[in-house]
Amino acid sequence: MKLYLLQHGEAVSKQEDPGRPLSERGVQDVQAVAALLGNAGIKVARVWHSGKRRAEQTADILAKVVLAGGRAEVVEGISPNDPVGEFATDADVWEEDTLVVGHLPFMSRLVSLLVTGDTDTELVQYQPGSLVCLERLDAELWVITGMLRPALLAETG
Repeated sequence: MKLYLLQHGEAVSKQEDPGRPLSERGVQDVQAVAALLGNAGIKVARVWHSGKRRAEQTADILAKVVLAGGRAEVVEGISPNDPVGEFATDADVWEEDTLVVGHLPFMSRLVSLLVTGDTDTELVQYQPGSLVCLERLDAELWVITGMLRPALLAETG
């Protein structure tokens, strides 16, 4: 089972728009990540997001490419400062590949907990639009199989 954990794309500032939708660059970055996933043939059973506008927009862009016949859905418990333990416990029994669009520090802490068992061990440094792919090898045994930052796509594109 694979778990794709993506930090939402770059958002506008609170001063510009208190709802913090994606910036133009954020939309472009997420579209580039989505295109790469599509070209790689990545498909998931579900795309979840926090419900915040920037996460919803990011999830919608990705769902069009990686989610067969479905729509991204809001899921509780993945807001920036939510505890990651319950989500990690649930993920340990899922059978279907899942993509989750969320926020820092939640996403970084979740990666750390799943891979090391410790939320305080920082394994990855997310940037807006970054994707980390984890694979569950066995019950409670997760490994990082890849990470992608939009800046890498800009350098190669």
